[in-house]
Amino acid sequence: MPSLVFLCVANAARSQIAEGLARATAPDGWTIHSAGSRPGVLHPRAVQAMRDVGIDISGHRSKGLDDIPMADADVVITLCAEEECPVAFTRARREAWPLPDPAAAPPGEEPDAFRRVRDELAARIAAFWRRTTDPA
Repeated sequence: MPSLVFLCVANAARSQIAEGLARATAPDGWTIHSAGSRPGVLHPRAVQAMRDVGIDISGHRSKGLDDIPMADADVVITLCAEEECPVAFTRARREAWPLPDPAAAPPGEEPDAFRRVRDELAARIAAFWRRTTDPA
């Protein structure tokens, strides 16, 4: 069963959103995980941004690299932009999708920042599934 892992620092926003979107849209047989190098707490705005598109991630929790089966990963996608991303020592194919941390948005701009990141991740994940599952 192929496995996809999303990594960032806190595993509180970007990677949680990516995990929720990927699980909701994954082709049959894929396993999806997310983790962070310094796990924090699932951000409530990430939960709301996903709820707005009909995906419930309220049961997710922030996880560290040791909390997921990294050795089984076929693809690792890092989402860090301005901060140092975790390093995954695996043979997995790696991609970098640097996106700003929506939790670092100025006060009052957080909801839009979370929606922008969610929408960008949705587009990138859809393109990833097309690339990955296209038989051509």
